[in-house]
Amino acid sequence: MTESNGVTPPTDATMPDWEKRFRAPRVSLPDWAEDAPDRSLFVSNATGTYELYAWDRATGEQRRATDRANGTTDGVLSPDGAWIWWFDDTDGDEFGTWKRQPFEGGDDTEAVPGLAASYPAGLALGRDGRTAVVGRSTDEDGTTIHVVRPGSEAPVEIYRHHESAGVGDLSHDGTLIAIEHTEHGDAMHGALRVVRLDGSTVAELDDSKGGQEELGLEVLGFAPVAGDTRLLVGHQRRGRWEPMVWDVTTGEETDLALDLPGDVSAEWCPDGSALLVVHEFEARGELWRYEFATGALTKVDTPVGSVSGATARPDGSVEYLWSSAAEPSAVRSTTGDVVLDPPGMRAPASVPVEDVWVEGPGGRIHALVQKPADAPAGPLPTVFEIHGGPTWHDSDAFAAGPAAWVDHGYAVVRVNYRGSTGYGREWTDALKHRVGLIELEDIAAVREWAVSSGLADPERLVLAGGSWGGFLTLLGLGTQPGAWAVGLAAVPVADYVTAYEDEMEALKALDRTLFGGSPEEVPERFRVSSPITYVDDVKAPVYISAGVNDPRCPLQQIDNYVDRLAARDAVHEVYRYDAGHGSLVVEERIKQVALELDFAERHLPN
Repeated sequence: MTESNGVTPPTDATMPDWEKRFRAPRVSLPDWAEDAPDRSLFVSNATGTYELYAWDRATGEQRRATDRANGTTDGVLSPDGAWIWWFDDTDGDEFGTWKRQPFEGGDDTEAVPGLAASYPAGLALGRDGRTAVVGRSTDEDGTTIHVVRPGSEAPVEIYRHHESAGVGDLSHDGTLIAIEHTEHGDAMHGALRVVRLDGSTVAELDDSKGGQEELGLEVLGFAPVAGDTRLLVGHQRRGRWEPMVWDVTTGEETDLALDLPGDVSAEWCPDGSALLVVHEFEARGELWRYEFATGALTKVDTPVGSVSGATARPDGSVEYLWSSAAEPSAVRSTTGDVVLDPPGMRAPASVPVEDVWVEGPGGRIHALVQKPADAPAGPLPTVFEIHGGPTWHDSDAFAAGPAAWVDHGYAVVRVNYRGSTGYGREWTDALKHRVGLIELEDIAAVREWAVSSGLADPERLVLAGGSWGGFLTLLGLGTQPGAWAVGLAAVPVADYVTAYEDEMEALKALDRTLFGGSPEEVPERFRVSSPITYVDDVKAPVYISAGVNDPRCPLQQIDNYVDRLAARDAVHEVYRYDAGHGSLVVEERIKQVALELDFAERHLPN
């Protein structure tokens, strides 16, 4: 079989398992049209590039809806199921316009011709098939939100602010818009405003006002019932994310007080009588059903592992995307069926994770450890694979990257450092001001455990990560130069001041929140957290990969760092690829992993 990019992969018989995990067809949780539930939209890599697919459940027909060289993953199905909206950027730069096509297939057209290209800031589509609420973000305008009404000739701007904001949801009857905004200047803790289609305010909710604590809010969705003005909201009032119901007309707030540890989110069941609750705790995910009439909370039966997406269907079933570190992902249903089973090669299984808890300077640190099933008794070469975000977390979920290292004889350690989600608001917010240095303290504590426990060979330790993980990798190589034998940094922040100048405005707002100001306002904080400050102290060989169209970790600041390495003949290699903040092309992903494996093999001591 020749894939769509013209590259002929090895046959199944000769292909190593680690490559099979990347090439095996996989699918996302299908989104479905609220008023036409047999029509669904999902993402798949079946052709070798991640693209959007339309699926008519009534007939079983599936078709690829998009076909671009660098892939497409951002798409929305209109409530009536008639249209697929998808975001068209340039080679992964995330800057573009919305296009749409009929669900049955046909030509792509500009969805909102009157709006110039931008970074996306949310999209909500009305039930009439023509009303749309479109959020845009640009460096010049900040955030603007526009309404397109049936019969109108041009979109109407109803919101503008220089700080970050976005479209949250559109009410069932299409008359109210929920907006998440950070007008108070804290990009990590949003506030909510509900407006009419003309932009006039109906209600506001802001938990950042009047208190010492920094609390955030997020839109989870309007009730899916005509005339119902309840909005499901995520809040942090008890030190973690959990849902409540806010009636935007009366102002009444209903605290659900779900007695679950960790972070809790939810979505409406289709008739509005219950919620599907998604619970994440200590790197695992599970599902519950909450009944409004009785307050009963009932667990939905799912295997132990991670639920990375779930939806309640009109027939009462729940579909969810599940995996574990050992078992590949699958879209399952509470009916017992596999909902969407792509044909072709199956991804080989990997090894399960072991949970490790290590005492650190800020509290107990949770790490996930994988090692080869046939690992020798002695210390192993070990990769610390550091997650991005920073407000994210590693979980007991299937990941082809770590599995590749395990296949090659490495132990893999993933650390949910301070800044990670799923362990409470205080843990997530702890990284502010001492950006990067806080996370590295936790990584160092887990490193010490890995060596002292006999798991890791201290002479063969690899620090690796992408995005924020790439930033921490470069910062760690410079501030902990004796701790790491090799560094692998993908799409990193390397020179923070230059990165700030060149990155998209939404990320500048996040940086101001993290550091407490801009580089001009708090230069010392940026200096001590910038990898380039310590580049001359780096001893380990460094491999860096970068997307030439990356708006999040732009290329110039990486080049500045590389130039400093080159100036002192430090051992380093750089790989630049024609995409943005990562690639959606399977062959490109395989190439990048192969380059990292090869670099580590060549530079680690035997």
